[in-house]
Amino acid sequence: MTETRTESVSLSENGPELDEVLWQAWKAMELPEGYHAEIIEGAIEVSPTGRLSHAQIINRLRRALDRFLEDGEYACHQDANVIHKRKGWIPDAFVAPEDLDPYADEDGLGVEAKALHLVVEVVSPGKRNQDRDRIRKRREYARAGIPMYVLIDDYDGQGAVTLFTGPRPDKADWEDIHRVPYGTEVEIPDGPAKGFVIGEAITGPKRG
Repeated sequence: MTETRTESVSLSENGPELDEVLWQAWKAMELPEGYHAEIIEGAIEVSPTGRLSHAQIINRLRRALDRFLEDGEYACHQDANVIHKRKGWIPDAFVAPEDLDPYADEDGLGVEAKALHLVVEVVSPGKRNQDRDRIRKRREYARAGIPMYVLIDDYDGQGAVTLFTGPRPDKADWEDIHRVPYGTEVEIPDGPAKGFVIGEAITGPKRG
């Protein structure tokens, strides 16, 4: 999701009390401009804003989704906290109702994960960044029961898009995983964005 090494404040063997400590610490954080913090699998991770190529992919995706969803009740959102059971994430993009107010969490910090129909992350360079989106956030989004997760990954071979569907919250995994290389189109199979195509117009060509 972001482009350089993150810093973590981790508490091992999370329980309800430690989750609450992390939650309160996260809410109280004041970060320099250009940084954001998330709670991912028992750690507060602080990350910088992504590099230009990262921003370009997300902006192309958002504009295309906005056109696709135009005149409906759903929209593509960015730069918003997604909250689930004392966890807080900032996806690169997600599809949810255009009006998020009815789905605000109890503290008014973001939108509850149950409002999301689709979540998207764009992988940034560096093993920790790659592991976050490929592994840790993949598990977190499954635990939250978000119906679909799209991973756009410049660093998977010559570039690949992976679509995860059928979340299994109890297993922190997905029933179906469909991966295609850049240059092959992926179509969203269900939900408000059903029929939306992710291809070279969004990802760019294969990485040489």
